[in-house]
Amino acid sequence: MTYILPMRFMHAAGLLLVLAASPPPPGQPDPTPDFAGPPGSGKPSLSRTPSGELLATWFEPRDSARVALRISARGRGGWSAPVTVTERDNFFVNWADFPSAVETTDGRWVVHWLEKTAAKTYAYHVRVSVSRDRGKTWTASVSPHSDRSDTEHGFVSLLPRASGGADLLWLDGRQAASGPAAMALATGSIGSDGRAGTDRLLDLRVCDCCQTALARTGEGLVAVYRDRSDAEVRDIAIVREVKGAWTEPRLVAADGWVYRACPVNGPSVAAEGRRVAVAWYTEAGSQPAVRLAWSTDAGASFAAPVRIDDGNPIGRAEVEPAPDGSALVVWLERIRAGGTEAEWRVKQVDAAGRVIQRWVLGTVPASRAAGFTRAAVVDRTLYVAWTAPDPAGGIRIHRVSIP
Repeated sequence: MTYILPMRFMHAAGLLLVLAASPPPPGQPDPTPDFAGPPGSGKPSLSRTPSGELLATWFEPRDSARVALRISARGRGGWSAPVTVTERDNFFVNWADFPSAVETTDGRWVVHWLEKTAAKTYAYHVRVSVSRDRGKTWTASVSPHSDRSDTEHGFVSLLPRASGGADLLWLDGRQAASGPAAMALATGSIGSDGRAGTDRLLDLRVCDCCQTALARTGEGLVAVYRDRSDAEVRDIAIVREVKGAWTEPRLVAADGWVYRACPVNGPSVAAEGRRVAVAWYTEAGSQPAVRLAWSTDAGASFAAPVRIDDGNPIGRAEVEPAPDGSALVVWLERIRAGGTEAEWRVKQVDAAGRVIQRWVLGTVPASRAAGFTRAAVVDRTLYVAWTAPDPAGGIRIHRVSIP
């Protein structure tokens, strides 16, 4: 794949602004617990609805084989009683690839999950179901991808469409149906009636197991993902929907991270009008870092990235827009170099790279057991869903007030 990269990115690594760690300002409130799932619950997801509510999904084990996919909504009166979307013994349950939900512009809930299709370890399909009555009943599930091969299909991003229904982005293994081949990036849609639209491939060679990210700008969708060159460079790329057509991939920044395996550490994107923020993890130059880059032209180009972490990042970054135009970045950071404990941290960062505010959400193992967070902003409050790791733990949602 040949990329078009603006010249100013060729020296971006030399322009990185390192944001030094600093203690919280005096009197800063701690994050407030807002929701707690039962012991054993995990793999949470979180999204803001068009009406200003929140939707959360998570898994709850039922017995040694069966798992329930649960959903709850948060309005001004708090969280609703959780309901079950589906309960199965053939979910593909993965520490880094998990269900999600969005509410459409006409008030319907759309939920996705992954379902095993064969005895092979990595044979699973994306399934999607729609509820017209806030989770009381659900349509028969469908796959957004036309491919039915017993290969991988996952790492889904889900976004409500302006006209109803939802757009989807995922990693697609159809090229491996006839032998070893790279994963592709695919897109498709689900209508309000629960029917799948036409799917298509956007990039034929991408990182095999990194999260995708999807956002809508004032000009159309932007799809952000970790790419994979023939030389195993694993930098972050973007594909844009412009006047109904998808562009060729471009790099967000030329990190030059060569990695001959999957880092399981995808990017995140947030958009408001023509402003786009992308956060990601890299180990380019053997220097682990979480970076943030801004675009003011709907993702057509990006300014040089700034460094967000405090020196010992594990990554797993998430970015959300703040009401004042700044960005809220959540990531996982080791408490000390080489240590076994880590913290979910948040920084509010303006377009110039200055830290406005910072929080610590919770302490977790510096391992896969920490999973991933998902975040959403409602009014001037940031909500973050994560998983408490202790035996009595489960999903937790904390909230912090944004200055």
